[in-house]
Amino acid sequence: MNLKKILITGGAGFIGSHLVRLFVNKYPDYKMVNLDKLTYAGNLANLTDIENAPNYEFIKGDIVDADFIHSLFKQYQFDAVIHLAAESHVDRSIASPMDFIMTNIVGTANLLNAAKANWTDLSSKLFYHVSTDEVYGSLGETGMFEETTPYDPRSPYSASKASSDHLVRAYYHTYKLPVVISNCSNNYGSHQFPEKLIPLFIHNIKNNKPLPVYGKGENIRDWLWVEDHARAIDVIFHKAKVGETYNIGGHNEWKNIDLIKVICKVMDKQLGRPEGTSEKLITYVTDRAGHDMRYAIDATKLKNELGWTPSLQFEEGIEKTIQWYLTNEEWLNNVTSGAYQHYYEKQYNNR
Repeated sequence: MNLKKILITGGAGFIGSHLVRLFVNKYPDYKMVNLDKLTYAGNLANLTDIENAPNYEFIKGDIVDADFIHSLFKQYQFDAVIHLAAESHVDRSIASPMDFIMTNIVGTANLLNAAKANWTDLSSKLFYHVSTDEVYGSLGETGMFEETTPYDPRSPYSASKASSDHLVRAYYHTYKLPVVISNCSNNYGSHQFPEKLIPLFIHNIKNNKPLPVYGKGENIRDWLWVEDHARAIDVIFHKAKVGETYNIGGHNEWKNIDLIKVICKVMDKQLGRPEGTSEKLITYVTDRAGHDMRYAIDATKLKNELGWTPSLQFEEGIEKTIQWYLTNEEWLNNVTSGAYQHYYEKQYNNR
């Protein structure tokens, strides 16, 4: 398929910015259009190294605005969509579920409708929907999520993502829209907004602030280095069979408390503090409502069919991640203060 003009939604966010950078640098003959609303988690400072690339364009906009999305498709005649734009923080979904319903469900429906309305020759198009392992619910002590695992979402966030997955599959079966879906495990790495566990704890340790741990810290997650995730999306985008779903996992299961202790140990080393100093900041707090006990991804299908495997194990990846946040302290401080949003809003609005 001649997929040369590509819309990436949510491309200023954590995962999206890594994907945009990879595609802009790797495929100079592709036209990459980055659509992002620039909420608190969308940050154009993530993309300063490629913002002037000849094959890259940024557009500020909201996928909830159906008229805007339809006009965008009509104007650009995209060959493909890689859809990452989403509200993604579970705690925020518990406090404000309607934000997640609008962006994750209605926004996805708007993109699907625009693609259906504007794509006449479906043989040369692709709608790639990026989702999460949280749609599968919670695992016990054994077993792993497979592509055939029944959906069992437990939070407003995971329910909204499950709904969007179902919509994408429905448009494939009903309208023959060419789609692929991937469901990934927890991502970590550079440029992540510090409401998520790893950058939050790095920031708090650096500033000697408490490290809030839900419950007893025994919940288990599978961790995927974000650059490995971007590589997986690249492989799926170019090689996957239309209509298929692929799970992307890092083969890195960690109890939250064990992961936090690793972060503490690495931070003590890199900050020149006595070992055990950061662990004293750990504070146990009331568990999150509906907190899933364990996630684990079986990425065998992706390995066997498309040849992808993760490049980093967690111990190496967390060293690289912590080093990035410590080296880029200004980025972290500006993100937490909102300074980048104000700067880029002004720059964009003055164009």
